[in-house]
Amino acid sequence: MGRGLSALLGTPDPERDRLREIDVDRIVPNANQPRKIFDETALDELADSIKTHGLVQPIVVQPVANDLYQIVAGERRWRAAQRAGITRLPAVIRDAAPDTAFEIALIENLQREDLNPIEEAEAYDHLISEYGLTQEDVAQRVGKSRATIANMIRLLRLPPPVRQWLLENKLSAGHAKALLALTDPNAMIEAAKTIIDGHYSVRQAEFLVAHAAGAPQTRSKPEERDEPVMDPNVQAALHALETTLGTRVVVHEHSGKGKFEIHFFSLEEMNRLYEGLMRAKF
Repeated sequence: MGRGLSALLGTPDPERDRLREIDVDRIVPNANQPRKIFDETALDELADSIKTHGLVQPIVVQPVANDLYQIVAGERRWRAAQRAGITRLPAVIRDAAPDTAFEIALIENLQREDLNPIEEAEAYDHLISEYGLTQEDVAQRVGKSRATIANMIRLLRLPPPVRQWLLENKLSAGHAKALLALTDPNAMIEAAKTIIDGHYSVRQAEFLVAHAAGAPQTRSKPEERDEPVMDPNVQAALHALETTLGTRVVVHEHSGKGKFEIHFFSLEEMNRLYEGLMRAKF
């Protein structure tokens, strides 16, 4: 992944990098580390494993003031070890610049697929805002495309309640990306509530948002309509097509002729629709 942990950690130095046992109470977490939420059940399971098998992989730390060591990689293992009653931990001691230490922690979590989408987005944004990296720089470092980095950072545009639901895994990244098609924060929140309460799939969420984003304004008088009332059979067929495609479809018909408009709200959705249509048999 990108440069990889071995490249970030540099060339091994047998004297500096030999494994050492460090008292748990001399190890402190890094407030800037990407992971913000630790699953309690998963920590208990890891603690049970450590009790049985010991700590298989050492943590990585760097010296700080007052004869303490700050975690560079392995905070989850450190937390679980404390729960397991371990008093000394195997650790590799390294000196790392702040940006390198943060990058090591980020890549380790990404390789383990441990980060929540919001945590991942905040980590990318931190590398850009704090260390002056571009999206392309971040992409190269973590082994992802620039478009992926840009799409993840867009999640930070979500209103606070929606970001919290994403942190709590009530919404997935797919749900969140669908919500970004809306521009009104209140509309995002209401749509997110509907998705959570209805246990919507991502496809259903895209369908919901497509309608919310493209719904015409309510009119009080039928005579104010710009278009004639749609034939019920055509309306039923249109609804079935929208359900199948998972997006908004508009039909324009006059005297037996017309056209379909299939809407998409991201390049990823366009590719999904294109591939689905190409596979379809007409």
